[in-house]
Amino acid sequence: MTVILLLLAVSLVLGACGLATFLWCLRRGQYDDMEGAANRILFDDEPPGERTKVRGKPGPAQVNRAE
Repeated sequence: MTVILLLLAVSLVLGACGLATFLWCLRRGQYDDMEGAANRILFDDEPPGERTKVRGKPGPAQVNRAE
């Protein structure tokens, strides 16, 4: 019986924390622009001609060989 009361108390505390987090997100404006992120992923930020090269390991054509 004490285990059920303990689990009930833990579940009520977790539910209250979840509700408090949800209300905090609402007050901070996390759900104001639901479609903005969905539209942002579809469009490029910069035109294709202005993309910068990603620097990393050189490819086989870029390796200087002293042969």
